[in-house]
Amino acid sequence: MLGRWTPLSHPDIADVTVDDVLRALADPTRRHILRLLVTEGDRPCGTFGLSVAPSTLSHHFRALREAGLIRQWDEGRKRMNTLRLDELDARFPGLVAAVLAAD
Repeated sequence: MLGRWTPLSHPDIADVTVDDVLRALADPTRRHILRLLVTEGDRPCGTFGLSVAPSTLSHHFRALREAGLIRQWDEGRKRMNTLRLDELDARFPGLVAAVLAAD
């Protein structure tokens, strides 16, 4: 079912590069988003408690999605987010956990 937004594209995990992942994880706001997804599970975009403009938050989610770190889908009026941790760990074992633990 389509939500109120345009359909989203997600890269195939085989097309995700370590450079894509590290570039996306270089930003502290994006690492914060991933930490919340690791500890609290799937969440709608507006529930991350970040003090940034909605357009800035959209930019961060798009960067994470395009880098292959998250998958997004619409549920009614909410855009949900999930971390693709199993896929990422299969492709780059331990990389996401190591970057998140380094802060």
